[in-house]
Amino acid sequence: MNKPIISVITPVYNAEKYIENTINSVREQTFAHFEMILVDDCSTDNSREVIEKITKVDSRVKYVLLENNSGAAVARNTGIEAAKGRYIAFLDSDDVWKKDKLSQQLNFMEKNHYAFTYTAFETITENGEIIQEKVLVPKSLNYKQLLKNTAIACSTVIIDRSLVGEFSMPLVRKGQDTATWLKLLKGPVKNAYGLNEVLSSYRKVKGSISDDKLSALKRTWNTYRNIEKLPLPKAVYYFTWYVLNAIKKRI
Repeated sequence: MNKPIISVITPVYNAEKYIENTINSVREQTFAHFEMILVDDCSTDNSREVIEKITKVDSRVKYVLLENNSGAAVARNTGIEAAKGRYIAFLDSDDVWKKDKLSQQLNFMEKNHYAFTYTAFETITENGEIIQEKVLVPKSLNYKQLLKNTAIACSTVIIDRSLVGEFSMPLVRKGQDTATWLKLLKGPVKNAYGLNEVLSSYRKVKGSISDDKLSALKRTWNTYRNIEKLPLPKAVYYFTWYVLNAIKKRI
């Protein structure tokens, strides 16, 4: 195939229950000029077999196996390094996209010359039943606004490397996505822009890291203090806003 325009990066770890649906939600996109790079972080289930079966019938789907279990940041960075597309999109291994996700978001970016975008999404159960039909997102976020409201869901993000330049995720086990958005907003881009169309389905899996509220609090605090190096008063200020916004989302 010709050089892809969009590279979709998916870290995989023991995802056999959902990974076929996730991959097919990309394969069924109305925008077809993409590659999907699945980076296996040493899964112990049948994820590899499921993925390799699909790679045999669709050359746009690529499988990469890490030598050691290294975490999502290393997996995503490995995918970014291998990516050939101008645009980098992220999709977690248990989430799915609407069929026009790539076409709508790419049009939104090209029309407005945006380098970094995210979208609204819905939340679904493990079985795919809708929990919340539309989680709205801010029209734009700068660095300070994102510290107050971590509203950017990883599986909704697309980044234009021709405008942002090469980038990678901080090598932390948890919260590397938000840390990456903060790093980008401190550097090459000043604003990320939201498209309030539901183009992704975020799956809430019981017992997962993202489902653990206490872990989310610890992860965010760690990002403020140890990654962003915020002084204690500023960390407390932004953390308070983060908690208040998190509460609003659940009301």
